[in-house]
Amino acid sequence: PVPIINRIHTFLWKSSSANNCNTYLINGPTRVLIDPGHSELFGHVEQGLDELGITLDDIGLVLSTHAHPDHIEAVKLFKNRSTRFALYEEEWQFVKDIEKYISAPISIDLDALSPDFFLIEGDISIQDIKLEVIHTPGHSPGGICLWGDGVLFSGDTLFNLGMGRYDLPGGNYSQLMDSLHNRLMALPDDTTVYPGHGSETTIGAERRANPFLQD
Repeated sequence: PVPIINRIHTFLWKSSSANNCNTYLINGPTRVLIDPGHSELFGHVEQGLDELGITLDDIGLVLSTHAHPDHIEAVKLFKNRSTRFALYEEEWQFVKDIEKYISAPISIDLDALSPDFFLIEGDISIQDIKLEVIHTPGHSPGGICLWGDGVLFSGDTLFNLGMGRYDLPGGNYSQLMDSLHNRLMALPDDTTVYPGHGSETTIGAERRANPFLQD
């Protein structure tokens, strides 16, 4: 099969005026969209898909690394389509637990974001795409990264010379440090990292230069 890295299309958010996330497409027999972002800012993703000749109806699966609105809200755009959506179960439970705190100020409709199935730690196969779900709490309780074929989608756990916030509800500094040091830094140095925000990097580059990973 074609390596994953040759199938990835990136839709990077570069505006300094909005906190939307990077979105990634793995273009395979089942097209997988990772972290669709805010619904009102989804136009740049839709334009990129259109340039590839892909419509929203062509997306078979949407995966979110965690349930912060800037990563998950545009899932609702797929709800009346055949697209399936998956999230880590602990993350969904966390969202339901804090619904009363987040739904009023930012108008999130949890029914429209309900997963079709839950991700669990371990391997997931999407036809010929094989990934490993790595639970990486710290930025959020059920945050995950997706790793496979020399590629890591790191969500808001690891950035280029940075790491995710841990001061939001459900964040935990010690868990984030454990996720970084004991989960992600166990991956090969030549792993290409596609983060939730900012530019791509590698595990080796972060091991050497990320200030949050230096002992």
